[in-house]
Amino acid sequence: MSGTKEKTISVDDSTTPLMKQYLAIKAQHQDAILFFRMGDFYEMFYDDAKVASEVLGLTLTSRSHGKASKVPLAGFPYHALDTYLTKMVKAGHRVAICEQTEDAKLAKIVVQRDVTEVVTPGTALSDHLLDSQRNNFLLAVHLNGKNAGLAQVDFSTGEFLIGECPLSTLRENILMIQPAELLIAADHREWLKMTVDLPAALPVTTRDLWQFAFDYAYETLTQHFQTLTLKGFGCEDLRDGISAAGAVLSYLKETKKNDLVHLRSLRRIADADYLSIDAATRRNLELIEPLRADNKNATLLGVLNQTRTSMGARRLVQWILRPLRDVRAINERLDAIEQLIERRDERRQLIELLSGMGDLERLLAKVSTARANARELQNVRAVQERIPAVRNALQAFEAKTLQNTRDQLHELTELAAEIARALVDEPPLSVTDGGVIRQGYSEELDRIREMAYSGKSWIAKLQASERERTGIGSLKVGYTKVFGYYIEVSNANLAKVPDSYIRKQTLVNAERFITPELKEYEEQVLQAEEKTLALEYELFDGLRRRVALHVQALQENARQIAELDCLLSLAEIAAQAKYCRPQIDEGEIIEIKQGRHPVVEKLLPFGEAFVPNDAFLDGSSDQILIITGPNMAGKSTYLRQVGLIVLMAQMGSFVPAASARIGVADKIFTRVGASDNLAGGESTFLVEMNEAANILHNATPKSLVVLDEIGRGTSTFDGLSIAWAVAEYLHDTTNRAARTLFATHYHELTELAGRLPRVKNYNILVKEWGDQVVFLRKIAPGGCDHSYGIQVAQLAGLPKPVITRAKEVLSALEHHSLGKEVQHNKAATTKNHQLDIFDEQEKWLRKEINSIDVESISPLQAFQVLLDLKKRLNGGN
Repeated sequence: MSGTKEKTISVDDSTTPLMKQYLAIKAQHQDAILFFRMGDFYEMFYDDAKVASEVLGLTLTSRSHGKASKVPLAGFPYHALDTYLTKMVKAGHRVAICEQTEDAKLAKIVVQRDVTEVVTPGTALSDHLLDSQRNNFLLAVHLNGKNAGLAQVDFSTGEFLIGECPLSTLRENILMIQPAELLIAADHREWLKMTVDLPAALPVTTRDLWQFAFDYAYETLTQHFQTLTLKGFGCEDLRDGISAAGAVLSYLKETKKNDLVHLRSLRRIADADYLSIDAATRRNLELIEPLRADNKNATLLGVLNQTRTSMGARRLVQWILRPLRDVRAINERLDAIEQLIERRDERRQLIELLSGMGDLERLLAKVSTARANARELQNVRAVQERIPAVRNALQAFEAKTLQNTRDQLHELTELAAEIARALVDEPPLSVTDGGVIRQGYSEELDRIREMAYSGKSWIAKLQASERERTGIGSLKVGYTKVFGYYIEVSNANLAKVPDSYIRKQTLVNAERFITPELKEYEEQVLQAEEKTLALEYELFDGLRRRVALHVQALQENARQIAELDCLLSLAEIAAQAKYCRPQIDEGEIIEIKQGRHPVVEKLLPFGEAFVPNDAFLDGSSDQILIITGPNMAGKSTYLRQVGLIVLMAQMGSFVPAASARIGVADKIFTRVGASDNLAGGESTFLVEMNEAANILHNATPKSLVVLDEIGRGTSTFDGLSIAWAVAEYLHDTTNRAARTLFATHYHELTELAGRLPRVKNYNILVKEWGDQVVFLRKIAPGGCDHSYGIQVAQLAGLPKPVITRAKEVLSALEHHSLGKEVQHNKAATTKNHQLDIFDEQEKWLRKEINSIDVESISPLQAFQVLLDLKKRLNGGN
């Protein structure tokens, strides 16, 4: 993240007091753009002004600084702060907001000013900077040997999480959290940059290393939570995590300039509690983001998200990215969803109660930091007024999760009633311009208002009486901020002006006058207005502080509403799409009957039915399924749907199937498709091998591995060899024997089923009509020895001459292929002798192939080598 570092600017006797004040404040915020409040404008000077003119599209002007210098200047009206702040932060800049901290009327030389807040991507509260359906995490990372401490805070909701991970998985953790800003010690930034391939757009903020020191961090945390130890949060043993948590809390206190009272708890994140999903799997299964940007709803989130609140939407994202591993916890969610499905009327009643409910989590962050306006307090009230009805509706359910929700919801009826008594029904956005407090809430305010309003009424009567007294029908009484109240008479009527009028201002066509009586009432009215505004704000701020006293109970309500909203969403989609309740256990079996892909099924054109398929995986018998079949037949869809069904089941969701038995997985890995990382110097094949290596190093017998092609990014022999070796490794390595779906175009891999006991062959059925194929989308036992590539190319619309020529080339290759020659030689001997010859030829061929440096020759040269081997195999013929 960047601000602007001002060049050394000379300050002499000619420097104005205002600029001296600006330079002193800017010196404390060199890494931020300083929004400097001057009356009704925020101004920027020097390099800040130049940056602002480019980023915000402001006109760059100048003002005098000293005897002979001009200072670059840019500014915007104060009421446009949210708009310009959003643009600046999204452009990657920190912004320090400097406000006037005293009444300008009381200032002796220059109005006192101070920075009231520093806004960064990870500390934002403005609705313009936040996605209502996603968390906005600030992540602190503390590096220590082979370990990393992690602390993530969503300042907008009050969530504060702590954990640790090996350095080897740090990148995966960062990518999973998707922070808006990363905080790290300055001493570690270069290592992080060189070692961890972070997203280029991720803002990184550095802090002094001492702020990550364990003792300092521990004291910072215990002082904030007002505890003697951190044992009550279950994280006393996480020294590196505590170091990160203390640093991030210190950073927030410094930037937000308040006590952060809505950060009430610290929650430990234990990886062992959740199903691990790496970045490649999140991408390949399209959990949150689609692979194709043109269809944003083509994700699991897009299918499952029928939440009615922003709180629920954010929680559903967390459930998808962190499915559970504990069978009991999963079944408790399933129990709740099952009852919500069965009791349709009560479910619909709860959905109605949650619909349109305000974002209580983010409202409370604003309340706690004294940034909530009157409308936002009214939203807090509106949520609270629905809590009794929600609790009453939950009485109909026995499921433990729903009972807990009911019991943990707080009915703060007195608080809601006070907000209703204090605030008008539709308050203005500004809390300093009046019109916020309801008539009858404060006797003193009502009295001062009456004085102000009666004064205005008196002035209206004055205009009428003066017209009658002077005979000047066009006479009018007006007001300006500069001159106050006045009586205006046109030039044509100046002869009728009484002697008691005192000339105040001359205009082109009129004169303005005052009278002692008018000035006296003006002072009364203006004083009453000022007192009204001051007292209204005082009353509102007192109300806001009282709401903040209940933040812990209100946050608990927000959490329970978010959980309930997720359960209702999953129940609603399960009822609509006819999902089934999965059976969850600790076993090795994954058995799915009539499974469907939840996203593809929903996106099919109207009237087109999804073809369901079964799946059976068992670590002791059917561990690896080799799946063959042509492109476009549905292999990828089938693989992904099994992965999604397992993930959904461990979320505690019903699944798109007739029935499902899921032995819980500890990790899901996917290796799908072709992609590159050219910016990182990684080719398509290298990315493929990196992903495969990650799987082979980290899979366990409890894992689910989904491989959609291995080895396609290199030569045929290399690719086939790698794919073969990967399958053998997953089968034979005891601590890596994961349940695996392996789709491939290498039909040779089907031979593994005859060699390895836990490998089974499956293929996607097709129907041939002449040179056309019909994809049946049905998976069946057995292998497939035909890819139908030319037929698929024909369906894709390749020109007919290309298709014709491709068939000719294929026929020639098949006629002269090594496999055909071997088959021909085998047919010349007895069956037993055939097998002996074949085995010897295979050993010889393997030896010859392994001696070829395929990386140094072209595909055409490789084909020629193959032909030479064929001739040698047949005695030179």
